[in-house]
Amino acid sequence: MADTFFKRFCGLMLRKGLAENHGLYLAPCASIHMMFMRFAIDAVYVDETFTIKKIVHHLRPWIGCSWCPGARGVIELPSGAAEALGLERGQKLVPTT
Repeated sequence: MADTFFKRFCGLMLRKGLAENHGLYLAPCASIHMMFMRFAIDAVYVDETFTIKKIVHHLRPWIGCSWCPGARGVIELPSGAAEALGLERGQKLVPTT
């Protein structure tokens, strides 16, 4: 979870990848960039009730960016994970620790 300015700023930059079945939740956050990223991701934007507002598939390293007005946070997942998990806009997620 990236819930401070510094953690959100660093995010997944310069990492080699995400472990299987893992992601990073950034909050508050309504936009992301892919500068200094080494791998593609799926971005799942959620509101304050963890309802999915938008899914961006396969954001490419270095050149990708996305934005979702009104989002409270974004879950960054390995590329392809959103589809593999069957995530859809309007679906409500249940946060766990």
